[in-house]
Amino acid sequence: MTIIRSGSQAPVKGPAEYFTGDVTIEWQFSRDEPARLAGALVRFAAGARSAWHTHPLGQTLIVVSGTGWHQCEGEPRQEIRTGDIVFCEPGRRHWHGATPDSPMAHIALQEALDGKMVEWMEKVSDEEYLAENRADA
Repeated sequence: MTIIRSGSQAPVKGPAEYFTGDVTIEWQFSRDEPARLAGALVRFAAGARSAWHTHPLGQTLIVVSGTGWHQCEGEPRQEIRTGDIVFCEPGRRHWHGATPDSPMAHIALQEALDGKMVEWMEKVSDEEYLAENRADA
């Protein structure tokens, strides 16, 4: 059995190459093979967001506080709130983060395929982030 004790991991700043704004990553974990699960608590300050990215086996987000946005490419941006659970399909290009007026935190869970959990892409531009709720944003 492994227990990662509360407070035993220092929060880390979300890397600027993958996030815009103030993002903190806490409770980060991953399992050794043959298990594939990894996860973290990710906190977004108001206006902060991830870059576009995909996950080879999909991703599950559990919103634990605040209000945020999630958008899959080609679909309208969706508001997500405390208690919402979001599943993004394998290989689907997407981004997520806080709204301009509210911080948001979620637990992110994803599995590795051949050792890879995420493929990062370009940052979400301010224009894309602030676009009205359109599929072409």
